[in-house]
Amino acid sequence: MVLRGEHRNEATTTDQRLLDSRGPSDWVHTDPWRVLRIQAEFVEGFGALAEVPRAVTVFGSARTPREHPEYEQGRQLGKALADNGFAVITGGGPGVMEAANRGCKDAGGFSVGLGIELPFEQGLNDWVDLGINFRYFFARKTMFVKYSQAFVCLPGGFGTLDELFEALTLVQTKKVTKFPVVLLGVDYWKGLYDWIAGAVLDGGKVGDKDLTLLHLTDDVDDAVKVVHEAYRAWEDVH
Repeated sequence: MVLRGEHRNEATTTDQRLLDSRGPSDWVHTDPWRVLRIQAEFVEGFGALAEVPRAVTVFGSARTPREHPEYEQGRQLGKALADNGFAVITGGGPGVMEAANRGCKDAGGFSVGLGIELPFEQGLNDWVDLGINFRYFFARKTMFVKYSQAFVCLPGGFGTLDELFEALTLVQTKKVTKFPVVLLGVDYWKGLYDWIAGAVLDGGKVGDKDLTLLHLTDDVDDAVKVVHEAYRAWEDVH
């Protein structure tokens, strides 16, 4: 690459900027360097998670207090998954994520937390055996899908909804196969489900088959059963 005229930088050389630790750090935020940081996140994530046993990702609100029934349900889900030989992967934060990690770890399972850099401090919860903090949402999302056999969504906000609909889109477009999405908490999720089954389906925006991608339940054992059935189907294919 050649820079001429007003675009030429005569103040410093590339080697000087590389070797001199003083001065501004804006260089780490330029797009060419950002590509390497993105690559590093994928390499680190793939390397750290490569030997994780079969796993289920659990999503839910970081704002759920420990005394809330949804927190206890998250613990029971984490325990049930561990008892059935599944590792548990969450976003690594507090609330429902902590509950699922905690239930899994208390049951002797393998508990994973994939955190994300946020403008407010969150940090990984104390029940994570393996934790990775990501800068980029898309790198983190890849890890959730690549190393999970299913998603279970407890009540949550925009982050949970984002992951839910991304998973549904990947399954609908056959980017991933044999990947169940369980909505745990009928009272919370029924309005969304009814809207999809009503306005979205009636408007021709999805098909009847697409509704089968979602499983709505209040029962932890039922959720684990759905995961098991999908995993056995996946094993038959592979």
